[in-house]
Amino acid sequence: MATPKKKPAATKTKSPTPQRFWLMYPPKLIKKPFIWEVGQKFKVITNIRQCSVTDEIGIVCLELEGKHDEIAAAIKWMEKNGVNVEPVEIGVIAG
Repeated sequence: MATPKKKPAATKTKSPTPQRFWLMYPPKLIKKPFIWEVGQKFKVITNIRQCSVTDEIGIVCLELEGKHDEIAAAIKWMEKNGVNVEPVEIGVIAG
């Protein structure tokens, strides 16, 4: 008896889990389109979740979605250009 051919298992492409970061801009960078530049320079999706901007400081909660190495490169680039980047700690309630 011949064995039936198995179909290759379907692979699901999971989209990466978005990561959130607090960005703090010094006054000299307030008017620069930094988040737009991140989306142009790196293969990441940017999503502003919250922000507060004054003449003295800009504070932005930015969600980045993409491959880990692209997100890491984007963070490194932002920090190199004077933006302080800190991860947002989000508590998860197990259900």
